[in-house]
Amino acid sequence: MQAMSLINIEIKARTTHPDAIRKYLLAHGAVFHGTDHQTDTYFNTRSGRLKLRQGNIENNLIYYQRPDQSGPKQSDFRLLPVENGNELKTILTNAIGIKVTVAKKREIYFIDNVKFHIDELEGLGHFVEIEAGNKIIDLPVEKLHEQCNHYLHAFGIREEDLLHHSYSDMLLEKA
Repeated sequence: MQAMSLINIEIKARTTHPDAIRKYLLAHGAVFHGTDHQTDTYFNTRSGRLKLRQGNIENNLIYYQRPDQSGPKQSDFRLLPVENGNELKTILTNAIGIKVTVAKKREIYFIDNVKFHIDELEGLGHFVEIEAGNKIIDLPVEKLHEQCNHYLHAFGIREEDLLHHSYSDMLLEKA
């Protein structure tokens, strides 16, 4: 399979009301793709982030660069679908070593080109992610920002709920 070079504008926030977000999504025509039990293994890198996602829905090797800031941020990434994740994990572990592992339960929804995650991480709580991307339709970055901001307000996400770190950073800080 060929890797794809893509752009997402992303928002990640802590939430205490995942049920309200779920109801909003379904009331506004979101397509539910299922609940994925994912393990993201982050590997040591000189720059950016390299993770192997293994789940019952999504299985990809993902390399991305994204600034650590709250609110909408651009993530430039390459995505490679993976069929034999366990073997790839062994190879990468032996070659460059594991930085951290993140296990989560993730509900996946779509409205057009916008992907939504309602995540639950043991020891960290509940989170919502909004990803407006150019994978299925070529839109300018400004439009992707507009989409993220629309859902940020629709979900009632407050400034103090926005995360500027990834789950992997949160787990490393907690350790």
